[in-house]
Amino acid sequence: MSFKAKAHKTKSLSGINFAEQSPQEVKALFLKTLEGGTHGLCMSPYEEGQEPGDELTEEQVRRRLTIMQPYTKWVRSFSCTEGNELIPKIAAELGMKTMVGAWLGPDEAKNEKEIAGLIKLANDGCVDIAAVGNEVLYRNDLSAAQLLNHLRTVRAAIPASIQVGYVDAYYEFTLHPEIVDACDVILANCYPYWEGCGLEHSLVYMKQMYQQAVNAGRGKKVIITETGWPSQGESFEGAHPSEVNAMAYFINAQQWCTQDNIDLFYFSSFDESWKVGAEGDVGAYWGIWDKEEGLKYQALAS
Repeated sequence: MSFKAKAHKTKSLSGINFAEQSPQEVKALFLKTLEGGTHGLCMSPYEEGQEPGDELTEEQVRRRLTIMQPYTKWVRSFSCTEGNELIPKIAAELGMKTMVGAWLGPDEAKNEKEIAGLIKLANDGCVDIAAVGNEVLYRNDLSAAQLLNHLRTVRAAIPASIQVGYVDAYYEFTLHPEIVDACDVILANCYPYWEGCGLEHSLVYMKQMYQQAVNAGRGKKVIITETGWPSQGESFEGAHPSEVNAMAYFINAQQWCTQDNIDLFYFSSFDESWKVGAEGDVGAYWGIWDKEEGLKYQALAS
């Protein structure tokens, strides 16, 4: 039986049962899925030895976006300062649509710079969706009232044609209906991995996460702004990093979103070593490409 036939036979609400496939077969379908294109990819701009706070150069931003461009329609950025403002400008030049984030935290002086940068980029025509903050409620960096002020500031200062939203874990929108009211679009992060869900149940779990955000959105569009699976590192409860699991998760997520017409930004584009500080050893291995910008999983070739 061909791999395509086996994949069709074993596909269900849980996606494809990859336990029946060889690593080489999984890789073949991964490459076919990637080459078929994604809706969106999250930008990973930092080279080895860099971390947030370092200034990005135009050369590195352009190089990485050029690698990503054949495989995605949209790119998501996370900040509007320290060279991150180059990402939407160059992405627009390359014909990619942009979800542009202002990185908010407990330092309101820095927040004001981020907000000003987002407003300028939007008014310069480089922003298709404006994301005001990322997981600040989850991290308890800002109160809901402070976040609302920033959302209202951006909404009032940019063209009405640009949708404004806020990114957080899917369940935060259930907890904060006032934030939902202030958003044009609901931007939900959905990580079965970080809730300890095993790969075999991960697609069903992500569907439940997405549906909770849809229910909280009360008719507003929901975009999955982050989801992914690490290719190396220590397990988290029942979730196990591996190259095969990372490819399998990518395939199931992309096939489901294509079938159900759901916009998804996959996390992430490139491995970045600095992330081990916040996430442990798995933090460095969320990319589709490695830290040297090579497509991963080549060692699995038959």
